[in-house]
Order: sequence, then C-alpha cells, then structure tokens
Amino acid sequence: MDTRAFKRSLHHSERYNRRGFGLGEEVAGSLQTAYQSDLIATLRENGHTLQRGRLTVRLAEAFGFCWGVERAVAMAYETRRHYPSERIWITNEIIHNPSVNDHLRQMNVLFIPVEGGVKDFSDVARGDVVILPAFGATVQEMQLLNERGCHIVDTTCPWVSKVWNTVEKHKKHAFTSIIHGKVKHEETLATSSFAGTYLVVLDLAEAQMVCDYILGRGTADRDAFMARFAKACSPGFDPDRDLFRVGVANQTTMLKSETEEIGRLVERTMLERFGPVELNEHFLAFNTICDATQERQDAMFSLVDEPLDLMVVIGGYNSSNTTHLQEIAVSRGIRSFHIDTPERIGPGNRIEHMPLGAELAVEDPFLPDGPIRVGITSGASTPDRVVEDVIERLIGLTC
Repeated sequence: MDTRAFKRSLHHSERYNRRGFGLGEEVAGSLQTAYQSDLIATLRENGHTLQRGRLTVRLAEAFGFCWGVERAVAMAYETRRHYPSERIWITNEIIHNPSVNDHLRQMNVLFIPVEGGVKDFSDVARGDVVILPAFGATVQEMQLLNERGCHIVDTTCPWVSKVWNTVEKHKKHAFTSIIHGKVKHEETLATSSFAGTYLVVLDLAEAQMVCDYILGRGTADRDAFMARFAKACSPGFDPDRDLFRVGVANQTTMLKSETEEIGRLVERTMLERFGPVELNEHFLAFNTICDATQERQDAMFSLVDEPLDLMVVIGGYNSSNTTHLQEIAVSRGIRSFHIDTPERIGPGNRIEHMPLGAELAVEDPFLPDGPIRVGITSGASTPDRVVEDVIERLIGLTC
C-alpha cells in the first residue's frame, strides 16, 4: 500500500489526534504525584551523588524518562480526561514500564489482548478510543482502526516517525531497508510495515553475514541465508535480487555504537562491490539514532569509567534501551543487576534480577559488607519515582 498517502489521509481525519487535547495543566498534578521525585531532583542538584552511611550512590548524568516518553504518558492521561466515559484501548504497553502501565489500568484504560503472539482487536468497536503507544503501531493496525471508526490518539515518538520516513524513502527509490533491530519488538514491527523490501539484523554478527553474502564470501549459501533470516525479512525476499540496492535504518533504542558500525560495514561492502563512482546508486544512509537513547548510553559509558562496586539498571525487562544500558555495564566487567521494579530488592539482602540473555535469577546476599559505591541508571521508560524507591531500598539495606 501507499503508506505515505494513507498517513496523509489519516492525519486529516477528524477522528485522529497526535497533538493532545490541551489539558496539560489539568493532568500535571497527577503526573507529578505518580512519577516525579524530590530525592532525584536533589541528586541532580548535588552532582548526581548521594552519601548515606556506608553507601555512595552515583547516578548517571542522563537517565529515565525521555521527552518522547513524557509526551506519550501525558497524552494518555489527557485522553482519559478528554474522554471520561468512553472505552479507551492501547494497542500495546504505552511504554515498557510496568508501573506506568499499571497506573493506566487503574484509570480503566484497556489493553488489546494478545493470544499466541497475535493481537485480538475483535472487542474494539466503532466510537472506541484507541491510543497508539510511544513506539508506534503497524500501518495495518492503523488501517484497521480507521476503517472500524475508532478515535485514534497517536503518541508515537517523533524519532520513531523519523525512521518510518527513512524506510519510506528507501521504498520510493527501490532500495531494500536493512533495519538494525529486534525483529519481534513492536517498534521494528511498525517500522517494517512502512518499508517496502526489508531485512532485519539483530547485531553486527548478522550484519556481517549479510555483507558476506553481498560479496559472495564464506558461507554465502542462499538456502542457509534464507533459513537464518526467514522470519526477519519481507514476503518474497530474494537476497540475490534485493541486496543490490540497500539503505540502513534502525530501531531507535538499539546500541548507538553498534548501529553506526553496521552502517559503516554496509557502506564499505557496497563500496567494495560497486566502487566509489556507483556507491550512491547502491547505498543510502540516514541518521536515525534517537538523541535520548544516545545521551543515556553516553552517560552510562561515563559512569562505568568510575570506580564502582556494582551497577543497578532499572527498567522493563522488555525495554530494549534498558537492556543495552545493561550491556554496557557487563562489557566493562562490572557486577550488574537489571531490575524492573523496586520490589525486586528484598526481603533482606537479596535481589531478583534479569541477567543479560538469561532468565530471572536471585542473588543472596546482594550487597557486600563495608563501604559500597553503587552506580544507578534507568531506561527511558522509567519514572524518577521508581528510581527513588530503588535508592531508598538500598539505603535501608546499608544503614
């Protein structure tokens, strides 16, 4: 379908809203009570450092709610205020944070059920209000909701929309979009729905496989290639045909350094195959790295350069940007714990956490004896209030 034409048509619909309802002052108190923290404000004023007894907390310079997340949550609260009695749905979690989503459930906001990995829109009726989350929704979902006569409130982050525009440019010029992302992540599903021909690569290793295939090197076997990427490409994808002209895009929450390295790798590959004169006919690149993601990752790199006894990373377990913050700590050999809620700490000196690439685990005892220096950061979907509660629990264990 012509996704650009569909978006233009949708944006002119009286049942579509992407700017909010002008109720910011009315919902500000509720948002402040639920998500802001005096303790975190004090830490920011004091060089992001807190000393309590034997505990020293070092908070990353950039962490927590980004502008896009704040905008999405505020719009969801405004939507409930604007539609006090209508049924309101969200096509997925508004953001990847359990406490925020629980607050919306308490406001009688419904979540589209998922069965067997497939969303069930059968209960959504004409006149219902449907919120699209910060990481967007597929163009097929938008089309379904529009045809059903729903009121659509679109909280998609502008940085995500920027990536959609990029892959639409690829499509317009008959380029295949190589998308650095997690193939089942909601944002990448949405991005690929706006692309024409696409291939999703998870990491540098998969990107190298693609480049080896383009150059006919190593294990450049078509059947093996398609077996590896069968669930990560557009219908009818043919690597012998569709890797002739490529552009690079990314899921906005991926590790910035890896996205940049993948872009350079693909560019070098197309340069080697087609030469400098024809490079622009075979390779397109646009900067689609989210500023907030970059700031949080840069702050994390700075924090792990400090002497730390351990690191606590706070954010939803399905939050891609939080997982990549954890990766940075692990890559430096720092004892690190990823938790989604403060309740993962305790009772006593124990912690239930998600090791990188593994299942939930428990460590008991968690904190060592003696003076301890703990680094803390949080993903872009984590409210300051949650970070405060984690710090309070650490204080309780060390004082």
